[in-house]
Amino acid sequence: MNGNSEKSITYSSTRGGQKNLDFRSAVMTGLAHDRGLFVPDSLPEVTAEDLEAWKSLSYKDLAVEVIRKFVKEDQVPYEKLKDIVGRSCDAFRSEDVTPVVEVGGHAIMELFHGPTFAFKDVALQMLGNFFEYFLETGSNGGRLAVLGATSGDTGSAAIYGLRGKKGIDCIILFPNGRVSQIQERQMTTVPDSNIHCVAIDGTFDDCQDIVKASFNDPEFRDKVKLGAVNSINWCRVLAQTTYYFWSYFRVLDKHPEVTKVNYSVPTGNFGDILAGYYARKMGLPIGKLLVAVNENDILHRFFTKGEYHRLGIEKTISPSMDICVSSNFERYLFHLAGNDSTVLAGWMKDFESSKKLTIKGDLLKKAQSDFISGRADTAMTLATIKEYSDKYSYVLCPHSAIGVSVIHQLKEVNFATVCLATAHEAKFPAAVSLAIKPLPTPPKQLSVLASLPTRRSECPNDVKTVQAFMVKCIEERVAEKAGLLGAPNLQKAVMAAAIIAAAAVVVQLVLKRK
Repeated sequence: MNGNSEKSITYSSTRGGQKNLDFRSAVMTGLAHDRGLFVPDSLPEVTAEDLEAWKSLSYKDLAVEVIRKFVKEDQVPYEKLKDIVGRSCDAFRSEDVTPVVEVGGHAIMELFHGPTFAFKDVALQMLGNFFEYFLETGSNGGRLAVLGATSGDTGSAAIYGLRGKKGIDCIILFPNGRVSQIQERQMTTVPDSNIHCVAIDGTFDDCQDIVKASFNDPEFRDKVKLGAVNSINWCRVLAQTTYYFWSYFRVLDKHPEVTKVNYSVPTGNFGDILAGYYARKMGLPIGKLLVAVNENDILHRFFTKGEYHRLGIEKTISPSMDICVSSNFERYLFHLAGNDSTVLAGWMKDFESSKKLTIKGDLLKKAQSDFISGRADTAMTLATIKEYSDKYSYVLCPHSAIGVSVIHQLKEVNFATVCLATAHEAKFPAAVSLAIKPLPTPPKQLSVLASLPTRRSECPNDVKTVQAFMVKCIEERVAEKAGLLGAPNLQKAVMAAAIIAAAAVVVQLVLKRK
């Protein structure tokens, strides 16, 4: 039974401007044209019978079953879905894809066994393969220009998921000097001509703002056939729901008496923990969802005081969480608003103008029933890394250590609690060395990065400059591939893009001097 007659789940914008898009359209569109995010119009139910049938499946087979709850034959044929999921999982070094281990009286789910040693690989390997399939079967005339922002891990995972893909250009923005050296080298050492890494003079939120502004520019969006790899893309969230089901089964393998499993999730953009929220709403027996944050604690302030107030970014040793506005949080706010796009759009309009959103009373109680939160600063993070290394010979990355610190703070250390280990510690040697010495030997795939040549560009924090750079990269690559770089029209397009970029740089310099 492959569900031939069943219809796939459809998707609508949180702000109400686009409704009932199919899966293909939602994935290829990325960010809704009204600046909202796509959410499923309904959630499929996972029954007790489903859980019983799924508990012994391999990760690959489980992922197919979970995704098939949303994506039926009318969107992706069953055999093609198995192929997409299979090739995505084959990129991982572990057959379990996201193995679960027990350390210190609780479980840890290791999400760092993919090509770039970070949890983003789980979703981005799959998203790259979905993109490839949709382009091959008629979407966008076979072309897609991906623009992404990264605080460290999304960039390299997107690059490894999209490198060499036919018809895809990938431009990744990252904050100059605000990612770890290894994170940067994972991006800039990839030689494929369809990959472009751009250091932005600003923060991750600046990079993210450029991406959102570009999606909100219809002329540019349509000209380059813009696509998204950040967790604003629904496919990212969908792909991540699988490992909540997987880890639930692995906990019950060892502890059949457990009725509900808790999850502590190091959180920046809210996509990872949102996947757990949706898994619970589908019917997975999840107890508590713990939002674990660093000093950039807008989410902790929201869940404890109802204050989603934007502040400046503090640079920390857990750079992937140095985010002051969590782009995926809008999806949760939509559900908190009773799935009312009018209410949500009003909230977001007020937030975008005042940088503040405050909830009280029953709304705050509802939010606190959905999530609890904790905050770990640098000292607490380093203490956790040292404790787990000394006591258990287990080395945590600075992000994963925040998740572990929070379960200790909230007294949730038990075998029914799973901490998500979001990255391999070797990606952050400078931070980890503040807690333990000597450092463990890094994986060869990471140690070799220091000897590889790099490619990167730099742009000011300016939307038009980045857009012009993107046009230039696309035109040059298309022209080179066609052997037409000297063609008059393409020369003019490249020259125009270069002039716009140069002008924008001058404007940026003048503004800085003022």
